[in-house]
Amino acid sequence: MPNPISAPKPTLRLIDAIVLIIGIVVGAGIFRTPSVVASNTPSEYWFLGVWILGGIISIIGALCYSELSSSFPHAGGDYNFLKLAFGKRFSFLFAWARITVTQTGSIAIIAYIAGDYLTQLLPLGAFSSTYYALTIIILLSLFNILGIQFGTGIQKLLISLQFIGILIIVIIGLTAEPSATVSISENPSQITPSLTSAISLALIFVLLTFGGWNEAAYISSELKSGSKKMTFVLVASIVLITSLYLLINISFLRILGLEGIANSDAVGVDMMSETLDDRGVVLIGLLVVLSALTSLNTTIFTGARSNYALGKDFKTLSFLGKWNGKKSAPINSLILQGVIAIILVLFGAFTRKGFESMVDFTAPVFWFFFLSTGISLFVLRKKHPNIKRPFKVPLYPLTPILFIAFCSYMLYSSLSYTGIGSLVSVAVLFTGWIFSLVFGRSNKLKKSEMK
Repeated sequence: MPNPISAPKPTLRLIDAIVLIIGIVVGAGIFRTPSVVASNTPSEYWFLGVWILGGIISIIGALCYSELSSSFPHAGGDYNFLKLAFGKRFSFLFAWARITVTQTGSIAIIAYIAGDYLTQLLPLGAFSSTYYALTIIILLSLFNILGIQFGTGIQKLLISLQFIGILIIVIIGLTAEPSATVSISENPSQITPSLTSAISLALIFVLLTFGGWNEAAYISSELKSGSKKMTFVLVASIVLITSLYLLINISFLRILGLEGIANSDAVGVDMMSETLDDRGVVLIGLLVVLSALTSLNTTIFTGARSNYALGKDFKTLSFLGKWNGKKSAPINSLILQGVIAIILVLFGAFTRKGFESMVDFTAPVFWFFFLSTGISLFVLRKKHPNIKRPFKVPLYPLTPILFIAFCSYMLYSSLSYTGIGSLVSVAVLFTGWIFSLVFGRSNKLKKSEMK
């Protein structure tokens, strides 16, 4: 029986695909990352400019992913591209990073966003965000272990509430009288080494907020009009997302000013407090928390299932590949994922601010594998020159070269300008490499004993 994901049916209209991509990318991050971006940009020009640059980089990357996903459609996504290009050991390293760094790190990041906003509504002391983040991860992991899932209707309702919250912020931000004295600099700051490092750090958080288009590129073969239209879908979606992010950030700027954004841990709450007092604070706080919970539940759900697939592929991790039929869930995978996410939240609590620490932790590994996937496009064109490519990246090889250059720079930036978290993530990745060597050697020994 063929895998339905390996042979997707063309059922999506262009508008369906655009809405789907926007829904995947736009999450709770836009209510948290602006404060970090503002604290690392010297003027309003730079603050808005890095969001535009983030959109441009995302478009270039999405085009590269679109060719890979339409040429080699597979449920494994990046895992499959890297396996075809560089072999099973390298793809194992990607899977290891996903379970120990990127996926679990994403869970911790989203939990911290929810925790920061809940702290604004009901503070619990010095480690309030951490307490909330731990509680949320434990509860949602238990829901998934017990087989309790948010229905699609609830998911759609929460997403609708999220966009209502964004619409409220934009309307109020563009129409209310600003309480902060906001002035646009006539002369943008000169580029210096210190400015370059600050902008690089800001861009790491901006691109975190744009994250998700690499998942969306997998729908290229599901378009009714054919995957050749993927260029339009991706470009239109990211242009709309960039425009939305700019409107939100302009709203924040008008009400709070650059300094006010930089000093805020919950910029949406602070903006509503300045304009509607307590009437809007609870509303926007709850909307952001609901948005974070929706994203977090999806991340826990999909992360556990990718770990389940890893357990099915590698005998050493076979305990992850066990499925509980009664609960319809990979229990062992959910438990391990939850434990690692809890450890990461505790790690973030004892370094610097939890949210920033988690981004420090995930960024180097994230960009390393993004870089590797960009390179895989060249490798797979050489290895499989005759395979049908429904979508080809435009301006080849310039476009993938630009993507690789951006990824290389972001990898360098994440290693150079972030805190101890980046060193820990590199150590975890190195441990995975050692494990892959031992795993590969033990497999060879078993095969030789069987002969």
